[in-house]
Amino acid sequence: MLAWRNLVHDKIRFAVTVTGIVFAVVLIVVELGLFFGFTTTTSNLIDHSGADLWISARNVPFIEQGTPFTERKLSTVLATPGVAAASKYVIRFAEWKRPVGGQDSVLIVGFDLQTRLGAPWNIIAGSVDDLRTPDAIFIDEIYGARLGADRVGQVVEIQGRRARIAGYTQGIRAFTTSPYVFTRFKAAQDYTVLREDETVYMLVRAEPGVDVEVLRRRLASPRGWPA
Repeated sequence: MLAWRNLVHDKIRFAVTVTGIVFAVVLIVVELGLFFGFTTTTSNLIDHSGADLWISARNVPFIEQGTPFTERKLSTVLATPGVAAASKYVIRFAEWKRPVGGQDSVLIVGFDLQTRLGAPWNIIAGSVDDLRTPDAIFIDEIYGARLGADRVGQVVEIQGRRARIAGYTQGIRAFTTSPYVFTRFKAAQDYTVLREDETVYMLVRAEPGVDVEVLRRRLASPRGWPA
């Protein structure tokens, strides 16, 4: 009772105190929202890849900064007991030429159309099979205006090469300021100037019932592995 009287005795001080507490609570809620938003955006590609394990070169700090390595190791992965499927995967920066002039940085995401590990999701125009065309790409609708790509069938230029909008996704935001551009693996090699025998990642799906940690150690054991 005494504490309550102390609070209401000076109404101005009481109002300032309550305002400060409310502001602190709102700030905490906003920061939590930002944290969970950043967490979701950062792990978007990994969470929707359908892969149990990612193989990369050593000491890769971020998913956007993968180091190319030879794709010949894919045969070793596929021959490893417990592996149900595996495929090559590209995530790498490239330059997008806007139709109205100027350039923009984009992140090319190249995946295997057969396994579809790492394929785009939340597709609102077109289908994954449309990416079988050599120069076909998908972008997210939120980046259409920024990139000057506002319709299916539109021809654009990436890294000096022709590309054609085959479809759109919805809600696939990149953690960086560079939008994701999905395409088939071979096209991704061309757009990011990778050699024909190089990949940036390998995605692995384990067989049902296989312990993923055991499989990870099994894959990491051969000499010469990039990771």
